[in-house]
Amino acid sequence: ELVESGGGSVQPGGSLRLSCRASGSALDKYAVGWFRQAPGKEREAVSLISTNGGIEYEDSVKGRFIISRDNAKNTATLQMNNLKPEDTGLYYCAAAILPYGTLSVFANAYDYWGQGTQVTVSA
Repeated sequence: ELVESGGGSVQPGGSLRLSCRASGSALDKYAVGWFRQAPGKEREAVSLISTNGGIEYEDSVKGRFIISRDNAKNTATLQMNNLKPEDTGLYYCAAAILPYGTLSVFANAYDYWGQGTQVTVSA
């Protein structure tokens, strides 16, 4: 099971830190992705981290978001800085069993999903 926390409402330029805690299985076996879904849009990959720490970011968040994982604590985090209104959406944490060190931007590659946490950026 994956449980997200840390969403909320902020003004443009603000920061939020999302956390994803896994229970029932060791997170170190999984690639982890943060996805977001804005109203009327498809779910998209925002940031990914592989089992060996490889990282990818969607172009619009590069330089603003930082993904990390702490396998000892079974958690993954997404630090979001300089937030923009277009970052608004429902953010999901997901875990995938993939070949070691690989990543996938495709939501259907992920086996487990959290319930989502809302992020709203507005003036």
